[in-house]
Amino acid sequence: MAFLEGFSPDAWLAIAVVTCTFLAVVFTRLPTDVVFMGGLAVLVLTGVLNVEQALAGFSSPAVVTVGLLYIVVAGVQETGGLNWISTHILGQPKSYRRAQIRLTSPVVLLSAFLNNTPVVALFIPTVMEWCRRINVQPSKLLIPLSYASIFGGLCTLIGTSTNLVVNGLWQLRYGETASLGMFEIAKIGVPCALLGLAYLLIFYRRLPDRRAFTEVIQNPREYTLEMRIAADSPLIAKTIEEAGLRNLAGVYVAELLRGEQVLSAVSPKEILQAEDRLLFVGNVESIQSVYSQKGLAPASEQIFKLEGPRHHRCLVETVVSDTCPLVGRSIREGRFRQHYNAVVIAVARNGSRVDGRIGDIVLKAGDTLLVESHAGFLSRQKDSRDFYLISTVEGSTPPRTEKAPWAFTILGLMVFLAAGGWFSMLKASMLATILMLVSGCCNPAKARRHVEWHVLLTIAAALGLGVALESSGAASTLANGLLALAGGKAWLTLLLVYLLTAVSTELMTNNAAAALVFPIAMNSADHLGASPLPFVFAMMIAASASFMTPIGYQTNLMVYGPGGYRFGDFARIGFPLALLFCGLSMLLIPIFWPF
Repeated sequence: MAFLEGFSPDAWLAIAVVTCTFLAVVFTRLPTDVVFMGGLAVLVLTGVLNVEQALAGFSSPAVVTVGLLYIVVAGVQETGGLNWISTHILGQPKSYRRAQIRLTSPVVLLSAFLNNTPVVALFIPTVMEWCRRINVQPSKLLIPLSYASIFGGLCTLIGTSTNLVVNGLWQLRYGETASLGMFEIAKIGVPCALLGLAYLLIFYRRLPDRRAFTEVIQNPREYTLEMRIAADSPLIAKTIEEAGLRNLAGVYVAELLRGEQVLSAVSPKEILQAEDRLLFVGNVESIQSVYSQKGLAPASEQIFKLEGPRHHRCLVETVVSDTCPLVGRSIREGRFRQHYNAVVIAVARNGSRVDGRIGDIVLKAGDTLLVESHAGFLSRQKDSRDFYLISTVEGSTPPRTEKAPWAFTILGLMVFLAAGGWFSMLKASMLATILMLVSGCCNPAKARRHVEWHVLLTIAAALGLGVALESSGAASTLANGLLALAGGKAWLTLLLVYLLTAVSTELMTNNAAAALVFPIAMNSADHLGASPLPFVFAMMIAASASFMTPIGYQTNLMVYGPGGYRFGDFARIGFPLALLFCGLSMLLIPIFWPF
């Protein structure tokens, strides 16, 4: 292979480091960001990269834009906008095909404008319970959920961080004014998304039929939660079904208390009235979602005696110790709120719910309490002898639903400004982030928690490795190898770039794969004297079209456990889909962006 003779010592070293990084990601359990940062450090220490080149990725517009978009999505998520969509749009389909359409259509649309990780995270518990209601195994719908989020990400520049990374690399190479455009990728992304949806509908029998993980290990803690319909609740005059309280994920309405009247068998046609009290029964994950639902308020008046607004509080699970001074006394008699500046909202005993009004329950050692308090409760009580095993319930802080219209307006403004060319994607996301924080849709502390720093580190380090391939001459020499393999034919070179990206993204992160293949693809286009645009969009599609392994894309990994899947399940359903995407891309890309 004559082209290998063109490698300089720095090029050989860059190739060796990139190869070792790749192998470490595949064959070790080290975090991806640690592996890529380690590879970048080796290149700096050996002199292949200087400090400025190595750190260029950390100031890349793509990295900054991805970080800002995490905060924009956090604003939508914290105001309850995504929760409303996930719980109200699924309905009661009459067949599996209708169920899949109801699920995948909104997920594709949402993922085109929002990071697909929180979209999938919000839909998973809803889909699990939904599958139980319509008698379908979750494994039949969770892979479509993940794939649909990937389809949506292919339709816009902000649909996935990979598109932003490639756009950032494009701007670094050809100038900041050379942005690829918000909807330019939609020319190929939308046909791919439609093909993917059609494939899932036609070949749904190929989807694995696995027993879900939650069927094997059930949450043993079942709580009773009492909520009331406030005087200004939007649920007043609606039936149980119209209010969305009939088929909730993992929880059901056990009783309705109206004055002195108790309805034990609550009809879905029962019309809600102000000050009605609803008794819900379910596990902790389900209870916390009901607790945050708009229109419902905690029944305990003690809640309103806590300092600060509800969106500054969270739910905490704690176990009563045998030395707790409240053992043998009811919650009301023990004055729990005065002692701990917290309110008990539910009690579980030996894994089962405890009947009766919360204030009348006599505490016993070993009782599990679901408590509402400020975040400080955890730090105050973690070393206390009154409680054991204190932990915060993830995502239990009630959303600020009154801010949801603001959040969606800000998101729409960002898309409008970027799509119209008035602002670059970086400036539009900066403005949206500022508005999210100023409007109160997301506070700074939560904004920091929503940013996935390990993803940003991986992207920045991968960009540095890409610079090493470029500056050392390795990318140019590898491009010559691709051209030699393709016989100098543009279409075959494009296919090889697509396949190289697709294989890399199945074994490492899609962002890293795009960053490493980008310089090789651009050098290939330069050597051919062809337009680089076909190669750019081939990379964007190939890097995100990760269907064959659960580790290739984060959303695949998210559904892997809940669906009870095996590793090979993704290959069986994903390999034909990956081939279809490759074929469609090779057909359409040269038409939309000629060589």
